[in-house]
Amino acid sequence: MNITDPIADMLTRVRNSNNVNKDVVDIPASNLKINIAKTLKDEGFIREYKIIDNYPQNKVRIYLKYGKEDEKVITGIKRISKPGLRVYVNKNEIPRVLGGLGIAVISTSRGILTDKQAREEGVGGEVLCYVW
Repeated sequence: MNITDPIADMLTRVRNSNNVNKDVVDIPASNLKINIAKTLKDEGFIREYKIIDNYPQNKVRIYLKYGKEDEKVITGIKRISKPGLRVYVNKNEIPRVLGGLGIAVISTSRGILTDKQAREEGVGGEVLCYVW
């Protein structure tokens, strides 16, 4: 299977698993996906993530998070920059998602950062996705 946009594939797997209230989703691993999973965990959108050693390609296992009444913590997830249309922002144009209730995941020269972290560090980059 040839995937032209692995980040969109990751976000779609998380979105679909979240929509059917699954607890766990496995995704083929890459450093970028692991960093996105780390950001989602740090921001409280997922419970945990683990790297599963698997031949020929490792997997990232993401443990989704739900509220006490099984309400979804991730209500929306959207890919912004795509292979056919890259979206870059400078430090003065960093977007706010739902007035600060969500996060924008940005690939910067200092690694994967949220919109808030990128503003604090004064760097721009490629806007990978919005999560709210």
